[in-house]
Amino acid sequence: RRALAELLGGYGGGNPQYVTFTANVTEAINIVLKGFLRPGMRVLTTSMEHNSVIRPLRSLEESGVRVQIVRCERNGLLGMNTFTEALAEGADLVVMTHASNVCGTVQDVGEIAARCAARHIPLVLDCAQTAGTLSLSAKELGLAALCFTGHKGLLGPQGTGGIVWNPDFAERCAPFVEGGTGSLSHEQRQPKILPDKFEAGTPNLPGIAGLHAAVEWLTQTGVRTVHEREKNLGIQLMEGLKRISGLTLYGTHDLEHHLPVLAFNIEGVDNARLALALSEGAGIETRPGLHCSPLGHETLGSFPQGALRLSPGYFNTPREIDDAIHAIAHATANL
Repeated sequence: RRALAELLGGYGGGNPQYVTFTANVTEAINIVLKGFLRPGMRVLTTSMEHNSVIRPLRSLEESGVRVQIVRCERNGLLGMNTFTEALAEGADLVVMTHASNVCGTVQDVGEIAARCAARHIPLVLDCAQTAGTLSLSAKELGLAALCFTGHKGLLGPQGTGGIVWNPDFAERCAPFVEGGTGSLSHEQRQPKILPDKFEAGTPNLPGIAGLHAAVEWLTQTGVRTVHEREKNLGIQLMEGLKRISGLTLYGTHDLEHHLPVLAFNIEGVDNARLALALSEGAGIETRPGLHCSPLGHETLGSFPQGALRLSPGYFNTPREIDDAIHAIAHATANL
């Protein structure tokens, strides 16, 4: 907890008490949304969200929560004028992704957080794509909650994730699951103390131990070091993809505002067939389809076919990027 609180800029000087462990970022987002939102409340989100945000909001909408989806621009970025107009209509909460899992577009969270703070509207940030990849501070941004997963940028095992809470906001949220916590066992109601309030049942201790080891490595190596290497690999991949005839690349084309998460289609080529050809023919694993984000693909103009997503990481090499570009060009010519 302490390592995550320090890495992600937790409240109370990195107080580990304000870090809740969950099974993944989806569970983290559900805990926050279903713990805070009540019938009649109004929540803003964006058209670039993963279903981990959209589906719980649609469920809450059925119980009387008012949901407004603010449309992003074609490159996946949230326009500040559009966002400000939506805020002006009033909101009890804003929940949004920091970076798109589809195309890697990174939102201007500093400006977004400032505009939410000016109107005293809590901001919940889905950092599935950015925790461990970009420098983050929940406290400096004034976030109500920072939700993360362990198996992506944090390089930990699957089945791990969590929430970095603003303690004042955590007090306003009801527990999502109630049961044994190993604390205050004489009481028949869920403890109100953190982190126990949101951690009923036996935690995934082996997974958390693995996550701790990964966070220690990441802290020693440096988030900026990891990001810089991944950005350079992403630039190399992006430039190579642009040279392939008939290829459409989605999102922003500037890796200063973009993670090395690249989504594309090639004219006349089914992205699922291309993914299979790359896997079987070159041992390159990609992700075709809609990436659990139909609204994101509608925004980008790639719905309903989706796109093929390729994501180089820290442990890839420039040679592997060149091999991937060659393999995509070769597979395309033979499909």
